[in-house]
Amino acid sequence: MSGRPPDRLATTSRVTRDTLIVDLGSRMRVLSSAPRGGGLRTTRYILNHQVASNPSSNVEGRPWEHPSRYLRRLAGLLGVEADCVGLMTAVPMTQVVSCLEERDGLWVECFATVGVTNAVRAGERPSHRDGHARQGKAGTINLIIVTNACLAAPALVGVVQVATEAKTGVLRDHAVPSWTGSPGATGTGTDAVVAACALRGHGPWHSYAGTHTDLGSMIGLVVRDCVAEGLARAAQWTATHRR
Repeated sequence: MSGRPPDRLATTSRVTRDTLIVDLGSRMRVLSSAPRGGGLRTTRYILNHQVASNPSSNVEGRPWEHPSRYLRRLAGLLGVEADCVGLMTAVPMTQVVSCLEERDGLWVECFATVGVTNAVRAGERPSHRDGHARQGKAGTINLIIVTNACLAAPALVGVVQVATEAKTGVLRDHAVPSWTGSPGATGTGTDAVVAACALRGHGPWHSYAGTHTDLGSMIGLVVRDCVAEGLARAAQWTATHRR
C-alpha cells in the first residue's frame, strides 16, 4: 500500500488475520452497501475480510452464518468496535491497493481489492444455479473511499455514483467480459462500495461530489488507479497460481 504522511491524514490501515482494517482515526459518516453495517451510519473502523472461494465453512471451521454476524464476531477478535462496517472478498489481502489524491487541503483516499471471476454486465439475467459460485470461485470488487470533506447527503451518494462510473470505465477500458462470455462487464455480482466523510464541523463542507467538481475528479482518479492496479495484480496472481 502507498505511504501516507501521518501528520496530514488521520486514516491508518493494517492487515491482520486476513483482514484489512482501515482506522479512520475518529468517527466518520459512512454510506455503504456492506454486509456488516451497511446503509448510513457513523463508525471509526472499516474491515475488508478475505474468505476462501466458495467455502463450506468459515475460517473458524464453523458452518457459514449470516455475514453480518460473522463479521461482528471477527471484529471482536480483532479488537475493533462492533459497530464497524465490514466487507468480504475472496481476494487475498496481499492484493490490497491504495491510492491518495490531495488538492488544496482536500484529500481522497481509496482502498480496493479487485477480483473479476464473478464479472457481469448490468442488465444480464442472473443465473441462480451458476452465479458467482461458478467453477468454485468468487470474485468481487470492494471499494473503500475516504475523504476529509464534510458532505451533504446528496454529495455522499455522489461519491458512490462517481466511484461506480470510474470502476466501470476501467473494466470497459480493459475489455473485461462477463462470466457468461458477453463483452462489456460493468462490475461483479457481489461488488460493494463504502464512502466515508467527515462529520459536520470536522472538515470542509461540500454540497456536491459529481464529476464536474474537484472532489468528484479526485474520487474518479483514485478509484480508476486502484481498480486498474487491482486488475493487474489479479492477472499476475492468476498467472502465478496456474503454473
